[in-house]
Amino acid sequence: MHLDPAMASIVGALFLILALGVLLRFLNQPYVVAYLIAGVLIGPGVMGLFDDTEALARFGAVGVVLLLFFIGMEVSPRRLAANWKVSFVGTMLQIMVSVGCVWLVGTWLDWPFGRVLMLGFVISLSSTAVILKILGDWGELDTPVGQDALGILLVQDFAVVPMLIILDHVGGSGGEHSNIWLQVCGGIVILATLAYLSVREEIRLPMLNWLKQDEELQLFGALSICFGIALLTGWLGLSTALGSFLAGMIIGVARETRWVHHSLEPFRVVLVAIFFMSMGMMLDLQFVRENLGLILVLVLLILVVNTFINAAILRLLGDPWKETLYAGALLAQIGEFSFVLAAVGIHSHTITEYGYQLVISTIAVSLLFSPAWIMLMRRMLSLPAPRTRLSERS
Repeated sequence: MHLDPAMASIVGALFLILALGVLLRFLNQPYVVAYLIAGVLIGPGVMGLFDDTEALARFGAVGVVLLLFFIGMEVSPRRLAANWKVSFVGTMLQIMVSVGCVWLVGTWLDWPFGRVLMLGFVISLSSTAVILKILGDWGELDTPVGQDALGILLVQDFAVVPMLIILDHVGGSGGEHSNIWLQVCGGIVILATLAYLSVREEIRLPMLNWLKQDEELQLFGALSICFGIALLTGWLGLSTALGSFLAGMIIGVARETRWVHHSLEPFRVVLVAIFFMSMGMMLDLQFVRENLGLILVLVLLILVVNTFINAAILRLLGDPWKETLYAGALLAQIGEFSFVLAAVGIHSHTITEYGYQLVISTIAVSLLFSPAWIMLMRRMLSLPAPRTRLSERS
């Protein structure tokens, strides 16, 4: 019988994740760290078990869609709408302050305006996948800090589209903008749907009622809703993650969360793990080794500065200091959408090849160290140790 050579790589990756997961569970660290470290180890720079990072990234993107779908089912549309001031005003202030900080550095280093704008946008975006995974695992999504972080992350996802358009204009690439009105219409549709959900106690989805008795079709029904709406928002030029989040909220208001959770949970766990592994595999270890000191300084600087920028803005909007510092630590890392902005920068010659590699490495290392930074801030603020869902069941 012929043995597929990929089988040994898959088994090796599974055992590595299991070993790292057990170790990090003992250290009371989130599993996302195990996935990121596993990605670094199995990538071409260390063990070389997988070299097709693009394929893994595609599977991982599906994992993010499912993650946001599950988060949407747990979120109250009314609470999200009531928190609009923190979500919208806080995000806009955060982006402007981030660009302003980079502008100060850029003025000293004589950077062109396009580079200042691109790097400001890059550091202003936090990781939706990392933060929501951690908050979900720790059962903190429904807390005031969790709601603030969630609202800011969603507005950041909306902001990616105008960021890309602005960078395209500033970079002088002459890109097509014929779909800008499609994106605007898509944003209006999503906002209108969120407003509708926030005023309804419950909605009825007749199609789902007859699936309750058929577990096999439940799986395909849940996947159709999740990826169908994600596909629609993607076609409208918006984030597919936003669409899956909206689908989750619809399912949540329809009170169908129990069987949907049961049907999709195993897929979510595996695909989210693949996403974080693909993030770890993006690290060019040779470049990191050659520029380790500079990268570590940049990551530390970004984590500290972003923490206090976000904390100051949330404090200005009325939150207590202790909560704002914790929320600031949650939002401190650079997010996965910043990879897209960096790619725009290199294609428009806003940054050099060396600058692009430095930005990519800094983003990846900030994602890797973000959970440790959050745990450190928890201890400094004397917050209780997080209770994972696993510990709550035991």
